[in-house]
Amino acid sequence: TLFNTLTQADVYAADQLFATLDPTLRKIDLSGVGRVILADTVGFIRHLPHDLVAAFKATLTETREAELLLHVVDISDDRRSDNIEQVEYVLKEIDASDVPQLIICNKIDNLDDIEPRIDRDDQGMPIRVWLSAQANIGTELLFTALAERLDIKVVNHQLTIPPSAGKLRGELYKLDCVTSETFDEQGHCHLEVNLPSREWERLISTKYSELVDYIEH
Repeated sequence: TLFNTLTQADVYAADQLFATLDPTLRKIDLSGVGRVILADTVGFIRHLPHDLVAAFKATLTETREAELLLHVVDISDDRRSDNIEQVEYVLKEIDASDVPQLIICNKIDNLDDIEPRIDRDDQGMPIRVWLSAQANIGTELLFTALAERLDIKVVNHQLTIPPSAGKLRGELYKLDCVTSETFDEQGHCHLEVNLPSREWERLISTKYSELVDYIEH
């Protein structure tokens, strides 16, 4: 429900196991930040059968590459503390415990005397947003919190990519970071890219160390 509210999408949502199996991606334009990709992935389930663990972990590994995790908590559920603990356990299992989080305290309309609000840390950064996606209460606060948390350093580079590096070009387009492209007579691709510095460093460290050699000086 929250994903649909944020993206104006019509993704199937239900209060049941396995309502979301594969990650769903949608783009939104966030004021002050630009285009952001939201991914709605499978929920973290306690006592998951062993034959499903591997399949779900493959899906959840995308979590490691996120700039920010929106940890949605049913704040009206008496088991919320256990549910939070389970999420943290799974994040640790998939090596994503260090990815920054924003806690979304959802379903405040099921509680008495709870108003929508943003909780902040000692540095003034948003750490929790209290809202109701179903009742569309406080969702504008989430956009505010997202804009603040995603106000990250963006790198801009002009790249010259040889014809042999077509896979890299495809990866950059997959990240939706290419702002312009031309080709010269030798078939070299000249790209301008804008992407978060963390994403740039990830590409260099995990797949494409040659990227630094393609920067135009």
